[in-house]
Amino acid sequence: MRSALFSAENLEKESQQPGMRLQNSKMLKIELNGEAMARVGSMVAYQGQVQFQALGSGGIGKFIKQRLTGEGVPLMKLSGRGDVFLADLAKDVHIIDLEPGDALSINGSSVLAFDSTLTYDIKMVSGMGFAASGLFNCVFTGHGRIAVTTKGTPVVLNVDAPTYVDPQAAVCWSANLQTGYHRAEQLGLGTLLGRSTGEAFTMSFAGQGFVVVQPSEEAPVQGSGAQQQQQGGLLGGLLQ
Repeated sequence: MRSALFSAENLEKESQQPGMRLQNSKMLKIELNGEAMARVGSMVAYQGQVQFQALGSGGIGKFIKQRLTGEGVPLMKLSGRGDVFLADLAKDVHIIDLEPGDALSINGSSVLAFDSTLTYDIKMVSGMGFAASGLFNCVFTGHGRIAVTTKGTPVVLNVDAPTYVDPQAAVCWSANLQTGYHRAEQLGLGTLLGRSTGEAFTMSFAGQGFVVVQPSEEAPVQGSGAQQQQQGGLLGGLLQ
């Protein structure tokens, strides 16, 4: 049987080392020899002896925070020995290596998989108040790899000057950056008449680090400002 489908670029990529690697730009391959964490429903194929265990949000504390904030990662634990292929709606996949002392703040919807050596928590994005649906993020720390997804090819902005990003387009950023709220659209006659640029506010970033921006916007989390304020009050103790 012959077809361009069977060209070398489409064949499974082999490696001598266990762990994550890109099968192609849309698919992650984990050569599993132990444990790893992945988004529920992201497995598209696997080979070998692999077990899948649903973990919810990764613990009762994270479960409560996820229910209150809408943020978090529905997880499953992969364990055993074999090859696991993961994807998420044909989004682009990128691998980030975290070193000891690194901290990455990331939109939970962009997390595909990560090494079990990494830990994460759901935290309030400082300086945002209740202005944005992107009020909470997942902060990853530890030593290991994390695979993130973007809708299209992203741009990585080096924050060496005041930087402003649409909160629905911000995928992840250095957790040490100072974040805040910036009104991008001034109240005027056009706004009063129902005209809008669609960019009422942006996130601001300052300090030393990077921001990953995708060429698409995530749908904002549904819920009124009053609901968000109530949720924020309930989270006061959890996020200390």
